[in-house]
Amino acid sequence: MSRIASEAAFLGLIDRHFPRRHAAVPLHRGDDAAVLELPGRVCLTADLFLEDAHFRRAYFSPGDIGYKALAVNISDLAAMGARPLGFALVLTTPADADMDFWDGVFTGMAGLADALDLPLVGGDLNRGPGVALAVTAWGGVGPAGRFLTRGKGRPGDIVFVVGELGLAAVGLHVLETSGRAARDSWPVATAAHLRPAVRVEAGLALAAVPGLRGAMDVSDGLAADLPRFLAPDTGADLRLDTAMLHPEVLAHAASHGLDPAALAFSGGEDYALLGAVAPEALPDLVRAVPSARPIGRVTAAPGVILNGRPVTGRGFDHFESSPCSS
Repeated sequence: MSRIASEAAFLGLIDRHFPRRHAAVPLHRGDDAAVLELPGRVCLTADLFLEDAHFRRAYFSPGDIGYKALAVNISDLAAMGARPLGFALVLTTPADADMDFWDGVFTGMAGLADALDLPLVGGDLNRGPGVALAVTAWGGVGPAGRFLTRGKGRPGDIVFVVGELGLAAVGLHVLETSGRAARDSWPVATAAHLRPAVRVEAGLALAAVPGLRGAMDVSDGLAADLPRFLAPDTGADLRLDTAMLHPEVLAHAASHGLDPAALAFSGGEDYALLGAVAPEALPDLVRAVPSARPIGRVTAAPGVILNGRPVTGRGFDHFESSPCSS
């Protein structure tokens, strides 16, 4: 076990993974605050990633922890149609998390940051009772010159998703019940939970579709996030056919006697992109993002219909659900 000898040693480990210099950061880490070159308007997001609330070390590798802590923030930016520009990191480390553990965390985080050319500009660290990472990330407008927002869909608009629904929820369930061994039997579902895809290029492409009303990422499940996305006094009529769902979602539903559409609708942490588009712009949407799949329409009446039946499930709620339940 390679213990953390000092704060300076920990900061040295961070420096080995994340370069101090970047063209967008005139004054980088090491001073009281960083100085940034920002291209006009930016959007900002922040997320906590807490041990035994959002992940367990029993089945998350250190690299998975670092990757996902950053990825959930990048997903927010992608849903806004933003190009990610940088991030800051605040963390706590318990006594039993040694330098080898954090080397793995930073390897996973830096791999994603490098792929997106994202500088880590600063943050803070301290001792704490458990592993906790708080990331703040920001992004600028892409070539379309706009950010995508919620609440703009109109009755008759087509509701669509980019990404799988319910797959990460299956991954969470099998990891909770079988631990790391679940990766062998459920490789796609466990990967969806441990290392969700970040859809930056899809988000930028969505922003360039003129008839695209808005978008958001599905983090708490469609049941919770769709009402947040819809405009006031509107609803949605959805159709989730088995052909639209991943085989591992279908297999898990069959083995537990569940309705696969209901599982896909309620499952959390998909980090799919949810959006609405004017009907006449659907061909433009499909050309821009071929993986976009229509799943229904916005309705003039409030409420959600799923496969012909009203639904009342509310999806994941951080204050009502048990730890690691989304």
